[in-house]
Amino acid sequence: MKTRIQQILTELECVQESFLGFSDDIWLNIEHNDSQAVQKGSEFKVAFNEKLNEFNRISAEISNLIEKYTNVHSEPGCIVQKGSPEHERIIRELNSNEHHTIEEDFTFKRPYGFVFEGQAYKDVKNWQRLYRLFCKQLAKKNIQLFKEFINSTDAKTVRGNVFFATDKKVLRKALEIDTTIYAEGNLSANDIRDRIKSLLNLFKIAPQEFSIYLREDRNAIE
Repeated sequence: MKTRIQQILTELECVQESFLGFSDDIWLNIEHNDSQAVQKGSEFKVAFNEKLNEFNRISAEISNLIEKYTNVHSEPGCIVQKGSPEHERIIRELNSNEHHTIEEDFTFKRPYGFVFEGQAYKDVKNWQRLYRLFCKQLAKKNIQLFKEFINSTDAKTVRGNVFFATDKKVLRKALEIDTTIYAEGNLSANDIRDRIKSLLNLFKIAPQEFSIYLREDRNAIE
């Protein structure tokens, strides 16, 4: 029963990410020199975003209802103590699969695990969880730098929307990073990729220190 409930909660999150990826894909495939195509695409995006926001709200309410009634929560992913025999086993397991860099296109792809600065993470079933785990490690690394960043213009879009906040109510889907920091989770896979790239640059961490392992690659060898 517990496993099934966790699967349902995960699937709800994955559907949200797929819709966001689909929206991005539609926009990128519009011929932007064709005014009629741009107008039609813009009208679609506005209508689609309205429905997606409604879907995300209802999905969140359903997830919260399930979690409160069953006291079962979605799995955050597996973190094992670095240097332990289990950690070395997970590193070998991940390295047996094809790793991907932060420069790739991840539309309609799912993560399985990642390695960040030698620390392995597995059973990461969607991009939101990967992003949350990554941000939590950066906060542990230098919480002051993280707090300074979320108040800077670099942590905002050109329209003033924020990627991080100290008040979760200002975010569409708040991911708790620290007791005082929340990240926007309503992002597509490629949006999360871009946020990770920015944070690696902020913390002066080489992109090579971050490797992603995809569920598709893992399934291909099983």
